[in-house]
Amino acid sequence: MHAGSQQTRQQHREYQNSGMGTRTIAGARPTNSVVVTMTLLAVNVLVYLITALQAKSLDNSNAPIDLAGAMQPVAALVDGQWWRIVTSGFVHFGIIHIAANMFSLWMIGRALEQVFGKVRYAALYFVALLGSSVAVLLFDNPLQISGGASGALFGLMGCYAVIVVKLKLNPSGLLITLAINAYITFSIPGISILAHVGGLITGALVAVALLYAPERDRVRWQVIGVSIIVVALIGLTVYRAAVLSSLVA
Repeated sequence: MHAGSQQTRQQHREYQNSGMGTRTIAGARPTNSVVVTMTLLAVNVLVYLITALQAKSLDNSNAPIDLAGAMQPVAALVDGQWWRIVTSGFVHFGIIHIAANMFSLWMIGRALEQVFGKVRYAALYFVALLGSSVAVLLFDNPLQISGGASGALFGLMGCYAVIVVKLKLNPSGLLITLAINAYITFSIPGISILAHVGGLITGALVAVALLYAPERDRVRWQVIGVSIIVVALIGLTVYRAAVLSSLVA
C-alpha cells in the first residue's frame, strides 16, 4: 500500500514539472494523461471480478483463472506455461489483496505516468513485473504459487527512489512509503518477498536507464538501456528453466 501525504503530493508536483523546455526529466512531453494507469487498474479489477464470479465468493483463491494464471516456477518453466510470468501480475487473491494493490497503483502510478509518458511508463511497469517474476523463478520454492501486482508496484517505488535521488528531493515521503510496504511484506503471511525485492531492484534499474541516458540521442540510449535489462532477465529465465528441467528429468 502507498501512504499518501501532502509532502509526497508536493514532491510529485515538483518532478512532474521538472525538465527542460517542453520535456520532462525522462524526455517525455508533459501531459496530464493517465490512460496507462487507468487501463492497468481496469484490467486488474476486471480479472478479479471474473475470478470472484467463478469462485462465487470474494475469496477467489480457487478460481480457474487464478489457478491458471498465478506464478508457479515448475508450471511456468518446466510445463511450458510461460504466460504465468506475465499473467501472475494480474491475478489477486481476495478483496484486500486487490484493493491494497490498486490503491497503490492509483496513488503512485498517475504521477509517474505524467513524468515518463505512456510508452516509457508502460515499459517501466512491465519490465518491473518481469523482474519480480524472475526473482520468484530464481529463488522461490518451485512449487510455490503466488500472484499480484505488488511486484510491479514495488518497481514503481524503486523508480520513485531514483527520481528522489536525481532531483535531490526530500526522501521522507519515500521512506515512509517503503517502510509501510516493508512492514506489510514481512508481517502478512503469503506475500512474496522475493517478488517485491525483484520488482524494486528492476524498477530502479529501468529508472536509471531512462533518467540518466545522455541527452544526445536520448531515446536511442533509453531503448538500449532498457533492452539490456530485458535481455538479462530473459537470460536468467532461460538458465533457470534449464536447471529446473534437469532436476525433474
